[in-house]
Amino acid sequence: MIELEMVRGKVELKRIENTTSRQVTFTKRRNGLLKKAYELSVLCDAEVALIIFSQKGKLYEFSSSNMQKTIEKYRSDVKKDEICTPENEVHVQQLKQEAAAIQQQIEQLEISQRRLLGQDLVSCSVEELSHLDNKLEHTLRTIRARKTQLFKEQVEKLKAKERYLLEENARLCQENTSLCQKRIATPSQLYSTKQKDPVISNQSSQFSEVETELFVGLRVSQNSTNL
Repeated sequence: MIELEMVRGKVELKRIENTTSRQVTFTKRRNGLLKKAYELSVLCDAEVALIIFSQKGKLYEFSSSNMQKTIEKYRSDVKKDEICTPENEVHVQQLKQEAAAIQQQIEQLEISQRRLLGQDLVSCSVEELSHLDNKLEHTLRTIRARKTQLFKEQVEKLKAKERYLLEENARLCQENTSLCQKRIATPSQLYSTKQKDPVISNQSSQFSEVETELFVGLRVSQNSTNL
């Protein structure tokens, strides 16, 4: 049996003390490892080489192609990595220096931000406080100038809107006045049209010739008067 021990929430493997159990476990795990290596080479078309030495020095190996060629290929790749190692170290050192410089700039910006907010001013000298005062004054002037500019732009927009509304109001008043004048002129035009119409004038003249005198009593004809 494999002995397991919990260390800080993790499972830690320990050497099997019983010799028989250790030999059985080695055999099972060795066969499983060889099988996995074969499956990896076939399924993924990978070049796999596996070397296992038992506790007594017995060799067990597996190679998907040629063990010697795979080992030589491994050695050549290791040499390339060793040759490129100094350059990589120099590049890593440069990256570390740049990271340290950036970290220092971040710290300085954080300190400056706290001081602008009125924090951590106890450790500041007179010169630092004067520099901070000048910086704040410059910032306030910039903010006020920007604020004034925004106010001017808003005032210009409101004036333009006012001019547009006045023009629109004048146009509507003019249209209303024209409409009222047309309504007043309509009855007089109708009256003048009636006077110019001959049919209407003849009818009015005929009506004017009708006798409208009222007589009460017996009307005597002209023949009886002559008698």
